[in-house]
Amino acid sequence: MSGSSGAATVFLLVGLTGSGKTTYVRAVLEPAGVVRVSVDEEVFARNGAYGVDYPEHEYFARQAPVLDWATKRTASLVAEGRNVVLDHGLWQKTERQEWKARIEACGGRWRLLYFPVPREVLLERLRARNECDDANALTVTPEALDDFFARFDVPCGEGEEVVEAGSYPLA
Repeated sequence: MSGSSGAATVFLLVGLTGSGKTTYVRAVLEPAGVVRVSVDEEVFARNGAYGVDYPEHEYFARQAPVLDWATKRTASLVAEGRNVVLDHGLWQKTERQEWKARIEACGGRWRLLYFPVPREVLLERLRARNECDDANALTVTPEALDDFFARFDVPCGEGEEVVEAGSYPLA
């Protein structure tokens, strides 16, 4: 964690789809007054449902302007002295480093919260979530989940704080 002790805090979430990031935010951080900036919800608001209103292969192109929006929104909230949570998975170490630098550059401090969840638990959660049709309900097959694991950089020595499954209320 960096920045001065009086600076706004930005919570950076690290975890795969279904790891409990949004549930944690809604149960723990939002009730404490932390402002949530959700990449998935903004992509949904602008574009509709993934794989329904636009082809799955277009997701990253549609996500790019939302990440720009999230960067500006986060910086603006930090400038106001507001604590923020970036509700986004931050799978890659380089992505996490970039966000840490952005937060420090706008005078904030960061906390990196890591949500490790075994593949079997994720599959169980995703089966139920695949039946939903909201912004946080991207359909994920077991094969897609394997691809997610292959592309995920487990944080190690990055200042991460581990948030164990079951350590907070489930929604």
